[in-house]
Amino acid sequence: MNKATDSLTFSEQVNFLVTNRLPRRWLTLFIGRFSKIENPIVTKLSITVWRWFAEDLRLDEAKKSTFTSLHDCFTRELKDGARVIDKTPSVVTSPCDAIVGEFGEVIDGKLYQAKGFPYQINDLIPEVYISDKYKNGKFITLRLKSSMYHRFHSPIDCAVSQVTYISGDTWNVNPIALKKVERLFCKNERAVIDLHTGSEQHHLTLVPVAAILVASMKFHFIEPTLDMLYQGPNKIGCQQSFNKGDEMGYFQHGSTIILFASANYQFCEQLQKGGRVNVGNPLLQGHPVN
Repeated sequence: MNKATDSLTFSEQVNFLVTNRLPRRWLTLFIGRFSKIENPIVTKLSITVWRWFAEDLRLDEAKKSTFTSLHDCFTRELKDGARVIDKTPSVVTSPCDAIVGEFGEVIDGKLYQAKGFPYQINDLIPEVYISDKYKNGKFITLRLKSSMYHRFHSPIDCAVSQVTYISGDTWNVNPIALKKVERLFCKNERAVIDLHTGSEQHHLTLVPVAAILVASMKFHFIEPTLDMLYQGPNKIGCQQSFNKGDEMGYFQHGSTIILFASANYQFCEQLQKGGRVNVGNPLLQGHPVN
């Protein structure tokens, strides 16, 4: 054990054992199927149980007040105007509602999932032509709690020509697990979305990371759902343009998105570790203005 592990409280240790010593793959597949059962009694009971574990679950912003299934609630849309997108051209906005887990500099290809737990960017993003752009860049880790809005949006005007899917495990990605499991993000199911910003010097990449109960990522601009049952190619081509704030896809339940930026971007002053951000809030500045 290291100091990070030793610092965990008894309740945190129990939480870790409960969420990560279960048969993760089986439980994730089961929840995926169970959540899509369209039965009003099952749905109401499931949401009630969910509230026991997520006291901050708020559904008043949802576009509709009743849901056909637990999955329908997980992937709920919000009312028009519930999120305000910062339209300043030089600003990169948050792609999702999240808690800021970590942010900082990537130094010689190394960054941190939690204090004392480094990992190499090449282990997270195997495609060297992408990962090399951020060897001395910046990163922001955005953790979506299960109670949060689960859809993610484009942080800037951009285009996407490919999604890379990387199969893996489904460890919980909460702070407790991040203190216990080294290189956790590099072990889990994930996708790599390189954003074409229109500039040869300014680079941005999103890495959505799946987790226990949530190994399912749906992108609106490619046909397959990327989950533990997906058997298609790892590199999926597409041609899609986005305006800042456009919806790109959604997670089932909750998970993490890691945003990578080249060194010529600067963190916005209001960005704080442990702070809450919503879709459209500013994260970075320094994007080129056409």
